[in-house]
Amino acid sequence: MDKPPLPPHPLLDATLRAVPRRYRLPDLDDACARARDATPATTLALVIEQARVALARGETPDAELKDRFTGALARMVHEAMRADGGDPVFQAMVLRHRAAPVREYASLSARADQDRRAIHAAVNAVAHPGKQRSLGPGPQREALARLHAYAGAAAWNALHDAVQRLLETPRTPASVDEPPAAHGLNQLLEHPALARLRRLDTLASDPLVVEYRTLWERYGPRSGSARAVAQGLSSRQRGEAAEAQATQALEALAQRLNAAVDAPAPYRVVTSMRVPAAIPAAHQHAKSEWDVVLLRQSAGDYDSGGSTPAWDVCLLVEVKASVDAATTDFPRLLRGLRLLAQADQDAVYPFATRQGTVLLRGAALCALPSASAALARTVLYCCDAPAEPTPRLLSAASRMQLLSATPTLDFAAVLTAAAPVDARGLEPVWLALLERADWRAVLNQYATLRQVRELVVHTDDLLAAV
Repeated sequence: MDKPPLPPHPLLDATLRAVPRRYRLPDLDDACARARDATPATTLALVIEQARVALARGETPDAELKDRFTGALARMVHEAMRADGGDPVFQAMVLRHRAAPVREYASLSARADQDRRAIHAAVNAVAHPGKQRSLGPGPQREALARLHAYAGAAAWNALHDAVQRLLETPRTPASVDEPPAAHGLNQLLEHPALARLRRLDTLASDPLVVEYRTLWERYGPRSGSARAVAQGLSSRQRGEAAEAQATQALEALAQRLNAAVDAPAPYRVVTSMRVPAAIPAAHQHAKSEWDVVLLRQSAGDYDSGGSTPAWDVCLLVEVKASVDAATTDFPRLLRGLRLLAQADQDAVYPFATRQGTVLLRGAALCALPSASAALARTVLYCCDAPAEPTPRLLSAASRMQLLSATPTLDFAAVLTAAAPVDARGLEPVWLALLERADWRAVLNQYATLRQVRELVVHTDDLLAAV
């Protein structure tokens, strides 16, 4: 079982080389780097890449580069803060940064779903419809029904007041031993989650919070709303269609490979291939499900019963809605490859797929490339989005990290007060970029973006190449 995987078939290599890379980025040159009409985001990407190259040579980026960085970041903040055509997400972040009620509202909102589940559980403990039926008709049953209805309607103040009234209601001798237990009601009344939900309702009417919520609604529909559900369904349908097209392309490729090797179907395609827990490595934050996978049967290798063939991975394909989505996914993909590479080379692992369980050889998994520079013959991202006429050189994640840095938010908060503001206040962001490990991804962002875009192909192009 420890023999290495067969080398890639020449036809597979030729097909991968033939697929047009319409999302590819160019090399940067000095003329481009100093273009006067470059957008702030483009200037930032170019300056950051020049800084990375300087640091790689052991040099310290000079003051001119720093000034170009802070000037471009200041211009990007000005653009994002425009009332007409600005960035509502950034404006919401600035509002949260400068307004205490908004910060409190955002903090409470972040755990509101958890709090709602806790209160529903506490209400069900004393007022579940089953408990109501056990009481029989009467005032107590009606009171419990109101508690349950208030919780269902997220009427937290009404729920609090109803519990308080129920606790204050004199108990008759006949009802002393009947539910609801006073202990459960007291726990509900004093539950910290109920206090937080009531406070969240109070803050919702604060004018700054209303402005904050409006900004987020300009970015996209509220989570759980009918519009959000419709958008989610539409995105899922588009994703399924793109995945089906990528699967079709790989199945056509498998057929060509099978014809070329003149053997009984040694190549096959599986979808939604899930990594088993048996691989001895940490699965957290690693890709554990692969969209479409081209497999090659390992000649002579079978399971312990000798009846089910074992397979090697030839090509891993991930389907994404955009290049930005692929760039965001890339660190997970690398961790996923490193996870597969931790397989025991003498073992055979069962992977669940939509086509049933397939056995993959550990020896072949160990041989998968885990270094980001060696992926071109093993990994593809498929995307059905049109290529931009002018590609964005600053990734969405890098832009957001630059804008959400505390000095950037401080700078923007001063802008909202119409006070004079100096771009030199953004120098701490420059220093963080050069010195801090948590900014390494931003420093390397152009190199990463170029590498990811080399791996992204349009689904139509892949099908045409096959």
